Amino acid sequence: MERRSLFQMMFGRKPRADTIYNQLKLLNGYNAVFTTWGNDPYSADVVRGAVDAIARNAAKLKPKHIKRTGKDIQPVGGQVERVLQIRPNPNMSTYDFLYKMVTALLIDNNAFAYPVWEGTTLKAVWPVIATQTEFIEDQLGRIGVRFWFSDDSIILPYDEVIHLRRHFYKNDMAGENNKALNNTLEAIHTTNEGLGQAVKTSASLRGILKYQGILKEADIKANRDRFVEEYLVVQNNGGVAALDSKADYTELKSQPLMVDAAQMKELRENIYRYFGVNEKIITGSYSEQDWDAFYESTLEPLAVQLSLEFTYKLFTANERTRGHEIIFEANRLQYVSTKTKVQMLKDLAPLGLFTINEGREIFNLAPVEGGDKRIQTLNVVDADKAGKYQLGEEDDPIDPDNDPQEGGEGA
Repeated sequence: MERRSLFQMMFGRKPRADTIYNQLKLLNGYNAVFTTWGNDPYSADVVRGAVDAIARNAAKLKPKHIKRTGKDIQPVGGQVERVLQIRPNPNMSTYDFLYKMVTALLIDNNAFAYPVWEGTTLKAVWPVIATQTEFIEDQLGRIGVRFWFSDDSIILPYDEVIHLRRHFYKNDMAGENNKALNNTLEAIHTTNEGLGQAVKTSASLRGILKYQGILKEADIKANRDRFVEEYLVVQNNGGVAALDSKADYTELKSQPLMVDAAQMKELRENIYRYFGVNEKIITGSYSEQDWDAFYESTLEPLAVQLSLEFTYKLFTANERTRGHEIIFEANRLQYVSTKTKVQMLKDLAPLGLFTINEGREIFNLAPVEGGDKRIQTLNVVDADKAGKYQLGEEDDPIDPDNDPQEGGEGA
């Protein structure tokens, strides 16, 4: 599909607006134009590995449409949830969409998406990866955003654009770039260049073959080639060379500088710390404690940011007031060991903290009919009822006929 067709699919045939736009003046004098970081950090393997580890785990987050009323949280479902959960746009699954958004956020410290509506019905949500982004305002003071592509541009109202930001400090509208990584990336690049040069050096001149007397240039070349073929290839005669008095062979000792492993490890860990990940998460060799730390420090903030921005941009003020939200959640317990899952259910399920289906979800099992009830042991009783029972004001609080402990989720 040509990019122009994709442009029309995302933004439609926008009529030319007669509105005059001016570049938005920021309070601190920062430029209102945002461009992708020019050093292309994503081409560095250490950066790509760190970003990929975060993006592929963040892409597992599940978007849900809920309604929060006081202490009660009700699932809503509906068209908005279907679009976000199944296929945000014709070209991307939910995993692809979230992966792309999080990758853009980590590399550019800004990620944009554009919801496409048909009346009041959400039809799609498209990530917007532009070569340049400019924040503008019209004569009425309404803020817009102009996205520049290779040979086209589009102006959209800022309040219709989903915008995620990272390292959001001095710039009033956009997250700052990742130039803080320049020194570390340059050091890694220099180190890798040195490693490549060391490999080339080790495979270059290995010795000098000196003949007695004066030989023709053609004879020198022929003798050298014969010596190399017979003694300096892998399939030689046990590594032993036989020469007469006509020639002497002098081996050149090559001692290229090798990479300092400790220094390289520190440089890589600088990158990992910057993005909020570690080598164990990247390689998948993490413990439950490692995963908990990664989830709480990196994934959970992303989930909160996604939830707040999608809620604000996909619902009207009236809908938000009535408690409608988009949340991005992950069942953290799916990542712990089976032993821990079993022990936790044995300890907590009798207290009524899980429904049957919630317990099954931890083991990636499908829900069952009637599984949305909480089952509680009769050995646990409400504290108020226990006090009344001690004073003789109530019958046996654990008598099933008096106080059944099985109820629905809202019980």
